Amino acid sequence: MVTSIPGSDILTSGLNVISQSLLIPVIVILLIFVVYAVITLGGLISEYTSRKKIPANTIKDLIYDISASENPEEVKKVVSESIIPKSQKNILIELASSESLKEKSRQALANKYIESEENHIDKIVEKTDIVTRIGPTLGLMGTLIPMGPGLAALGSGDVTALSQAIIVAFDTTVVGIGAGAVGYLVSKIRRRWYDDYLSNLDALSDAILEYMNN
Repeated sequence: MVTSIPGSDILTSGLNVISQSLLIPVIVILLIFVVYAVITLGGLISEYTSRKKIPANTIKDLIYDISASENPEEVKKVVSESIIPKSQKNILIELASSESLKEKSRQALANKYIESEENHIDKIVEKTDIVTRIGPTLGLMGTLIPMGPGLAALGSGDVTALSQAIIVAFDTTVVGIGAGAVGYLVSKIRRRWYDDYLSNLDALSDAILEYMNN
C-alpha cells in the first residue's frame, strides 16, 4: 500500500491554488491586450494615412541646399520650407541656431537631440513588443490552467466541466496568439518607418553640423 506524504500534498495543493488563482488575472490581461491591439492597429492605419514618405532624392537635394546656403538664416529657411516632418525641422533649426557653440558642444547637442528621438521611438515600439512577447505566453497559461480541473472532472465523469475547461483553454490561446500577431505586425511596420525617420534626421544633422563647423 502506497501512502501519500503530507508535505508533498501540501506543496501540490499550494501549487494548484496558485495556478488556479492566476486564471482570472490572465484572462483580464488578455482582454486588455486585445483592446490595446485593436486600438494600436487603428493608430497604425491612421499614422499610415497621415505619414509623409520622404524620397531619398528629396533628402539629397535638401543636403545640397544646406551646403549651398550663404548663412545660417538661409539654412533655417531651407529647412522650414522643406517637406520633412515638423519634429525634424525643429531639431535642425535648433542646430542651425547654435552659432555660439563650439564644434564639440554642437556635436553633443546634435547627439542629444537624436538620442531623445530614439528614446521616444523606443517607448512607442516597446509597448507593442510587450504584447508580442507576453500575449502568446499568457495564452499558453490560459490554456494549461483550466485543463488541470478539466482532466480531474473527466476522471470523475463530469464531461460538462471538461468541455467548459476546453472552451476557456481554446479561447485564451486564440486571443493570446491574435494579440501577439497584431503586436508583431505593428512593431515591424513602425520600426521600419522610424528607422527611415532616424536615418534622414542623422543625415540632415550631419549636413548642418558640417556647414556650421566650416
